[in-house]
Amino acid sequence: MHLYINKQIGIHISNIYHIPIIILFYLIVGKKKKKKLPMADGNGEEAFRTSNEPEKPRVDLEIEDEDDENYHPIEQVRLTVPPTDDPSLPALTFRTWFLGLLSCVLLSFLNQFFSYRQTNISISAVTAQIITLAMGNFMARVLPEKKFTVPVTKWSFSFNPGPFNLKEHVLITIFANCGASGVYALSIVTIVKAFYRRQLHPFAAWLLAQTTQMLGYGWAGVFRQVLVDSPYMWWPENMIAVSLFRALHEKDVRPKGGLSRLQFFLVVFVTSFAYYIIPAYFFPSISAVSVLCLIWKDSIFPQQLGSGLHGMGIGSFSLDWSAVVSFIGNPISTPAFAIVNVLVGFFLVMYVMTPLTYYNNVYSAKKFPIFSPHTFDQNGQTYNISRVLNSESFDLNMAGYEGYSKLYLSVLFAFTYGLGFASLAATITHVGLYHGKTIWSLWSKAKRNLHGKQDVHTRIMKKNYETVPNWWFYAILVLVFCLSLYAIEGFNKQLQLPWWGLVMACGMALFFTLPVGIIQATTNQQIGLNIITEMVIGYVYPGRPLANVAFKTYGYISMTQALSFISDFKLGHYMKIPPKSMFLVQLVGTLVASSVYFSTAWWLLTTVEHICDKTKLPLGSPWTCPGDEVFYNASIIWGVIGPMRMFTSKGVYGNLNWWFLAGGLAPIPAYLLGRKYPDKKWIRLINVPLILGATMSMPPARAVNYIMWGIVGIYFNMYLYRVHKKWWARNAYVLAAALNAGIAFLAVLLYFTLQSYDVAGPDWWGLDNDDHCPLASCPTAPGVVVEGCPVF
Repeated sequence: MHLYINKQIGIHISNIYHIPIIILFYLIVGKKKKKKLPMADGNGEEAFRTSNEPEKPRVDLEIEDEDDENYHPIEQVRLTVPPTDDPSLPALTFRTWFLGLLSCVLLSFLNQFFSYRQTNISISAVTAQIITLAMGNFMARVLPEKKFTVPVTKWSFSFNPGPFNLKEHVLITIFANCGASGVYALSIVTIVKAFYRRQLHPFAAWLLAQTTQMLGYGWAGVFRQVLVDSPYMWWPENMIAVSLFRALHEKDVRPKGGLSRLQFFLVVFVTSFAYYIIPAYFFPSISAVSVLCLIWKDSIFPQQLGSGLHGMGIGSFSLDWSAVVSFIGNPISTPAFAIVNVLVGFFLVMYVMTPLTYYNNVYSAKKFPIFSPHTFDQNGQTYNISRVLNSESFDLNMAGYEGYSKLYLSVLFAFTYGLGFASLAATITHVGLYHGKTIWSLWSKAKRNLHGKQDVHTRIMKKNYETVPNWWFYAILVLVFCLSLYAIEGFNKQLQLPWWGLVMACGMALFFTLPVGIIQATTNQQIGLNIITEMVIGYVYPGRPLANVAFKTYGYISMTQALSFISDFKLGHYMKIPPKSMFLVQLVGTLVASSVYFSTAWWLLTTVEHICDKTKLPLGSPWTCPGDEVFYNASIIWGVIGPMRMFTSKGVYGNLNWWFLAGGLAPIPAYLLGRKYPDKKWIRLINVPLILGATMSMPPARAVNYIMWGIVGIYFNMYLYRVHKKWWARNAYVLAAALNAGIAFLAVLLYFTLQSYDVAGPDWWGLDNDDHCPLASCPTAPGVVVEGCPVF
């Protein structure tokens, strides 16, 4: 299923607080049994419990070796996944292809469309999962049941082979998930065309998008016997997906005087659609309202404190749902304990560490804005990248660099990298302390069980369906690797990465896929390779920005894609989807999604005038590309300047390497306290990697995004969940999907009907897509001259 990836900074620690913890577990199992149903989500909280039980921290994973042929060794799987199958149910039907491809195309277009906008929302596959259920049932009622034969073949099909079934719905959702997952490589295309303003052959860009997404199929094929067929590799996240599917396919009884889920969805959708025209067109300023800036219009300090977009956000708020869900994820689908951990981390970084370091002038912080995604020189001016890049070879000009300046960052941006180092180390320590024994036990059992007794689900799948031949995966791997070589070595080597760099990236991905996959399959945490890959290539092949980001993409994303494919295969395993059907849907979905993502990006990059250039965009324009702006600056930091001149004694930020050590040690106190005071259950909910990684989305996320995200999350997942649990269980996730869908469709409609024709909203104060805090970005060091700012 979809994993959130912070592609901008290159730090991905864990997918825990983006996993939908859905109380629909209770609807499935809680009605049948009063006993507790512990599903360890690997991060300190049970995913479901009966309504009359208090919240409890994570319990130990229960593993049983039973002789009963219907048993599975993992209790959580036994309690969630039914050991039954009906192989007569059709899977790859006309409805599957129509609704699946429609969902894939729409989500691909919408997510890439929004990725360039100031409020960057992500439409998840769950939105399509809810909508296509109603559409599938409608098609089952109205389409003809007559069979049609394809001419010159023996193939026949029916538009309506019977009631819309669960297997069709799973495959449609897999299609949608391909469209919702994003194409990381398109950030490379964007920075080349919109920031570096260089030419890039469209076919090379398309190949880059396709190959980085498809390489993962090869690694998935290599390791699927261990990570899919083994019952001990149980992929906890899929328990949530299984329960949601089962809940959605229960009969939806409309409560007396209330609305069915579909009716509720439509009401919220229409409301969201109608309201969004205000922040999107008439009054963009309500996306970030900074009260202190409206009171103190001529003072830097209050604006630094109060700006929700350029400062610490004290007293700021938003009246735009897209600001709530931008960059960080949907708070309604985030568990309460994760929200609290993230807010603790945000508070410590934004309101303790940032003011202490900025006002004490650490790293010459006062020469620069208190919060900015940009890079700067020693005089406090925006770093002139043209002075250190050779225009022809597009690599570092050492003479120009030595005659110009070291590279500086705003203090919060700099510490974001330090926190990234700490988070990576903390995740490894956290997994080892809290899950080490479980991982070792499951891995040992998985090795012994490779050719031994099969669990009930594997036995059903082997009996009822043909497996996917290994050569299918290997053929794709060889083909995609050859196309990858062509992409980097052809087209005048525009991507800068040599052939040995691609081999090294693939070697790293292949090496890490199994150990990282074992961790994710047993604990639900994924350790990202972002930092490792960009650091390795930054030392080995410095001074080349595109080589750095291309290496990172081939090394990191191919592993991430492989684990996503394997996770989906395991979901199909649990839902009894024919493996060949699953393979075909994933393959076609990935090809279609990558093509639509690329086409949308290329279209916007070539048609929206001054896209991503804030200095030239008209007032109120949403096309500011906040995520890709940070990705661009990261390419300068890791690619052009390189880690040797940034994070060693040759640069400014060498001391940040100590954060690796600090992060590695940080989870130990919480772990020891939990062992010493087992009755203090709140201690078990402390997740140090989440706290350290809380602000990894800053930038492009801003303080107002975190503040509103936290407010909404606490209201829904602490107050409503406890006080109005029945309403929460029935409507919360549907509400989240409807709000996002309404925004998405109104934004697209606005663009095609008005904004593409340069018809802007009324020219007034509220049209500015900013929080009216111009002084918040001013330096406060003596003698630094910046346009629009006072000189001290």
